[in-house]
Amino acid sequence: MSNWFSRLSRSRAALLGLTLLCSLPVPHLRADDPKPDPAGTATGTIADVPNFVVSAPADLMADDKKDAAKVKAYEDAKKAADDYTKQAALEPLAVKLADNVGHNRVAINFMWTLFTGFLVMFMQAGFALVETGLCRAKNAGHTMAMNFMIYPLGMLGFYLCGFAFMFGGIGAIGTLGGYGGLNHEYTITLFGKPFGLLGLKGFLLQGAGYDTAAFALFLFQMVFMDTTATIPTGAAAERWKFSAFMIYGACIGTIMYPLFGNWVWGGGWLSQLGANFGLGHGHLDFAGSSVVHMQGGVIAFIFAWLIGPRYGKYNAEGKLVNPIVPHNIPMVMLGTFILAFGWFGFNPGSTLAGTDLRIAVVAVNTMIAGSTAALATTLYMWWFKTKKPDPAMMCNGILAGLVAITAPCAFVSVGGAAIIGIVAGILVVEGVFFFDRIRIDDSVGAISVHGLNGAWGCLSIGLFADGTYGDGFNGVAGNVAGLFYGGGLSQFWAELIGVATCFVTLSLLSILVYYIAEFLVGNRVSKEVEIQGLDIPEMGAPGYAGMVLDHKAETPVS
Repeated sequence: MSNWFSRLSRSRAALLGLTLLCSLPVPHLRADDPKPDPAGTATGTIADVPNFVVSAPADLMADDKKDAAKVKAYEDAKKAADDYTKQAALEPLAVKLADNVGHNRVAINFMWTLFTGFLVMFMQAGFALVETGLCRAKNAGHTMAMNFMIYPLGMLGFYLCGFAFMFGGIGAIGTLGGYGGLNHEYTITLFGKPFGLLGLKGFLLQGAGYDTAAFALFLFQMVFMDTTATIPTGAAAERWKFSAFMIYGACIGTIMYPLFGNWVWGGGWLSQLGANFGLGHGHLDFAGSSVVHMQGGVIAFIFAWLIGPRYGKYNAEGKLVNPIVPHNIPMVMLGTFILAFGWFGFNPGSTLAGTDLRIAVVAVNTMIAGSTAALATTLYMWWFKTKKPDPAMMCNGILAGLVAITAPCAFVSVGGAAIIGIVAGILVVEGVFFFDRIRIDDSVGAISVHGLNGAWGCLSIGLFADGTYGDGFNGVAGNVAGLFYGGGLSQFWAELIGVATCFVTLSLLSILVYYIAEFLVGNRVSKEVEIQGLDIPEMGAPGYAGMVLDHKAETPVS
């Protein structure tokens, strides 16, 4: 009892600390900062209509005035600017029309970003169905509850400080009107180069964060974070205390996810490996193979390793003695279809622009990679592993292909997408069997689906990027090309550095969070609770009312 009270007091102390953090004052805008536009009325103007505005040229330097060609170019540019100014003064309706066109162009991008964000949010239902179906009936309510509760926990943490840490230094949000108020990145200098580490604007979506573009970016990126957050709930299912899960849920959106995310998507140091050190376009990850999926896979690996295998799965020698089968394959397959559908928001939506017509290529590449992966997994299991086309592994196969294509989807041809999917389909099978051999009990195969194939997806950019897209990404001129398309190994090295950084960083953060939860409440339920099932002891209600369970066999019986 005294141990329970001491843990309760520590939990209250942690809650008090979180409350104090929430009460910190929001930084005020400086006078020279871009002004946020919370109403959206000033977002999107003539400036968002390419080549409409003709600006006056900069004055010629003294030496340039001696060059007849430069003088002629200057005079032509000045005449064009003067003509534009006169025409605009005479025809205000034309200027108003251009303003409307610019506003509508940005509005299309807003609508696309928000709509695809809604699709990604619905993926949470897919994850819940897949993970619950792959677990046993006696834990269905507990597994569903983790998938449900991670949404508000992760979102509130991202709202509190995670968004600011990740995107507070991103600078201008180009496709959404160019708002540049999120412009404070904590940076250190190493080797004479700036290394961005953390954003410092946009806390609680106040101040610089109170802008329509920042809000649209927040919603889209929040549901991405939630995808990462839910991946470990499957790997550690059927023995994870709900109270420990809640502590993890409070940490994932606040610091675990945003840190690496800032380095890749928020203008941090990994994105600048190209500009600073000539490594391609820096670490590229178009839609989240590393930022979203590999992060979740690494957390899943650490948690499954530290919490230990489920009771009865291995004997003392570590051999698999009790394969734990899914309780509801139709639920798993329905959830997989929902996830595959949501992926059309995940990958094409990452353009943040409905006006970027590359979305068609992204969508088809996504579909092809998932399909080739599903076929590869099915045949590989059938011919080389179990001599049966395992339906649960089919589902993990298509998800592995979708994870792998998430990073390169915009940069590769459809043939490259097919190859990436085939490799992913085989990799997920070998990964599941490998982790079982080393006694890492992953209840749903999340480590192999998201961790291994998240890494493979990023590395594949350095091999299969075909040089038709990506000009200007991360401040580097020219399209993105991999080894097989004449780009050399430069881009591959940038991807490899990013993958290695992801593994090391998230491993350390996961170990820290795991032991904080261990200190406060403990991570694992008792052996008796695990045998009985977590639904009644942990949640107070069964997942399936009226079902009688044979706890000795740990399988449902009629």
